[in-house]
Amino acid sequence: MTVLSELRMQPSAALHTGWDASRTARLVLTGAVIFMLLIGANLATPLYPLLQQQLGLTSLGTTVAFVSYVLSLIVTLLAAGHWSDHIGRRAALLLAVLVGLTGGIVFAFAGNLLMLSVGRALQGVAVALATGASAAALRELLPSRPEWASRFTLLASAGGVAAGPAIGGVLSQLPGPTSAPFAVHSAILLLLLIPLYLVKARPAINAEGQTFRVLAPRRPAVSREARGAFWLASLVGFLSFSIFGFCLSLAPGYVAHVLDIDSRPVVGLLAGTTLAASALSQLLAVRGRFVVPIGLTVLGLSVVLMAVSLMLANPFLLVFASIMAGLGQGISFRTVFNDVAGKVEASSHAQIISTVYVITYLGSAVPVLGLGWAATQFGTAAAVNVFAGLCGLAGLILAWVAFRAGRRSMPRQELIYQG
Repeated sequence: MTVLSELRMQPSAALHTGWDASRTARLVLTGAVIFMLLIGANLATPLYPLLQQQLGLTSLGTTVAFVSYVLSLIVTLLAAGHWSDHIGRRAALLLAVLVGLTGGIVFAFAGNLLMLSVGRALQGVAVALATGASAAALRELLPSRPEWASRFTLLASAGGVAAGPAIGGVLSQLPGPTSAPFAVHSAILLLLLIPLYLVKARPAINAEGQTFRVLAPRRPAVSREARGAFWLASLVGFLSFSIFGFCLSLAPGYVAHVLDIDSRPVVGLLAGTTLAASALSQLLAVRGRFVVPIGLTVLGLSVVLMAVSLMLANPFLLVFASIMAGLGQGISFRTVFNDVAGKVEASSHAQIISTVYVITYLGSAVPVLGLGWAATQFGTAAAVNVFAGLCGLAGLILAWVAFRAGRRSMPRQELIYQG
């Protein structure tokens, strides 16, 4: 079966050709797609200081390039977040890789802010197409282990974002520092297209007897049972990605200046530390009714500590605060993400998870764009300190909300016992 026939939403009876991959192979392939696309979307993080010099970009220009990725991602999630429910997971993932490949090439050869933004926007479209499809595919491949499906989703996502800056910094040591990372990444994406094309596609959940009208943008609807979990996951995601957005946009240049670091690999490694800690936290078996409020408290305090470490120009304190912020974020977001994913019907899983990510990624757009504007107007140090303070306060507020929610979910006898 070809991708074109999937895009025509051909009846499942025709799904008989292709590589009948094992479940393990499908898990690896699905995770590899979102992992590699997010690596590509973050290769440029340690290159921004160099691009600022080459193209004469201001702090606001850097955030514009970064936010163009986020905004296109959000728009695509809203418009096409449900597509994989109708055309199939394989078709959506293959399209995502093709668009991501195009975006990386455009960004690599961009000579001005406009082309940088176009390349970033195409990368955003690619990540959006893969986000809901990969999350839904992993849950379908692990129907009896939903928690591990969520862990794999977040491990691949956070891992890709964390690895991108480090890999970008290392590959920038090759000739052509702003294009070589994307050339290597494009070659890997081309190789990834081969198994994606050959694998035997599983039937789409909602493919039978439908027209292209089902692909039109739709207003997401969340069931009453999942509504509370949906909003908590979305707000935790919004805060998380506000902090991640700072780490991946303005932070590299600011950290390099404050700590007097010239090495792009080191800058990339520092930028991805919080994301790497978040990814590794998915391997920790942490459970409990109050895991979320504790994790959010750690996140809020740690981001303030990150700002303090930059004021003191203390790299060891910065690394410690970054790791703690990532651990707090990873554990709390995994818990709320798994909660909402478990309460959503299978037929609308990709759509609802995509909507969670719409609100989540807004955190990487609106606050980060405001941060870039504030840095231009009042100086980077002042903007970063205020931003960190607001994020810390938001973390503590959300921790209190999660604590109250956890208390309400306790059995009455347990509440009486605890007094």
